[in-house]
Amino acid sequence: MSLTEGPHLHMSTPDTRPPRWPLPPAPPSHDPVLFARAMRDMRLTWRARGILAELSVGYDPGQDPTISELVALNRDERLAAEGREAFRTAVRELRGLGYLTPDATTASGVGERLIVDLAPAAEAWLIPQHPGFGLYVDGS
Repeated sequence: MSLTEGPHLHMSTPDTRPPRWPLPPAPPSHDPVLFARAMRDMRLTWRARGILAELSVGYDPGQDPTISELVALNRDERLAAEGREAFRTAVRELRGLGYLTPDATTASGVGERLIVDLAPAAEAWLIPQHPGFGLYVDGS
């Protein structure tokens, strides 16, 4: 399926409803190096990295979704993405490493908002470069 056809097309056409969570007017203020380290942290599954990337892009003040709202999206809204339990597991993974912490104003556990903290990326497990596998023939 090409980019000019398929189910994603109806989501961006001008005659549809606006997105539930509008795109932020400015880029997030996260340190780009920490963000890159977080996206390459081998302690995280690919699913957890995707959730962290989604939550890291930022939302307008007061517009950020709660974890319950994200988990509750139905399969049509998520375009048949992973299931709710897989999502919850990835969120637990991010919380366990400290990438997500509860917002004190919603820390009841029900409908809580989680705050992104990229500080754990300073300790990220990155894949080391192996001699002979560089970009150049000489291995550098």
